[in-house]
Amino acid sequence: MGKINSSKKKYLKSLPDIQNQLDSRGITINRVGVSGVDFPILIRTKSGQTLPVNAEVDLFTSLEFNRRGTNLSRYIQTLTKWANQELDSINLKKLLIEVRDRAKAKDAYTEINFKYSLSKVTPVTKLTTFSVYDCAFIAYINKRNRYRFLLKVNVPVTSLCPCSRAISMPKGAHNQRAIIRVLIEYDDLGKPIWLEDLIPLIESRGSCPLWNLLKRPDEKYVTEYAYDHPKFVEDIARDTARALQEIRVIRWFKIKVTSFESIHTHEAVAYIERVKKGKTWRKSGRSLRSGAI
Repeated sequence: MGKINSSKKKYLKSLPDIQNQLDSRGITINRVGVSGVDFPILIRTKSGQTLPVNAEVDLFTSLEFNRRGTNLSRYIQTLTKWANQELDSINLKKLLIEVRDRAKAKDAYTEINFKYSLSKVTPVTKLTTFSVYDCAFIAYINKRNRYRFLLKVNVPVTSLCPCSRAISMPKGAHNQRAIIRVLIEYDDLGKPIWLEDLIPLIESRGSCPLWNLLKRPDEKYVTEYAYDHPKFVEDIARDTARALQEIRVIRWFKIKVTSFESIHTHEAVAYIERVKKGKTWRKSGRSLRSGAI
């Protein structure tokens, strides 16, 4: 065995190691790594069970100004150790520390995108169905082990225009599908905010929730409910913000509401970002300069 290992080491030393060459351009790279990696993980549910999901993973580190390249195979090697394992805020920190240290980098970042399904009951006929939501875990750690964990969720709803309703009574109002995109950072990482709680909370801030199954009595109900709860994108964004501010452990959030206007060729969009200072919520614009969420 020792002879085999010695031969392997000798062979590896004979291969050119281009990415470890020095670089003279003096420019640090903010992020380098792998993106769009299809990967199987487990997500813990509120009931205590683990749910297998197929995730899409981005995994990055920084690269120092004097190093030509990074060792991308080490990112995949490290990630592979977590295949079919539970990835939560605690385990993501372990993953990032190992990636950062193996890459000899100052920091590491990951985004784990996945779809999460919740069962729903139709409002009148009480039929059981389900809805699927785009979610993500985002995590970052620096060289001093300062760690940030964020939860992202996209929740589709109905938006019904209050202006259209007011000028068209009693004949109707334009309504359409909208997306509430929420990104939150919270304390007490050992006590997660459950998607089973967060998604319905956000969903209730639109003019009406969505269902993938509706019988005629249900359709009548949701049409009339939306008509009785008209909201601009501004209303939806503010109502969502107020709901998030009531969750004690949240310390920062960002909201983007997009309404896919049925009578326009464009979308209507609203953003809100807030940070908690002590017990007071304040405006925060650190990530809105780019307008992204």
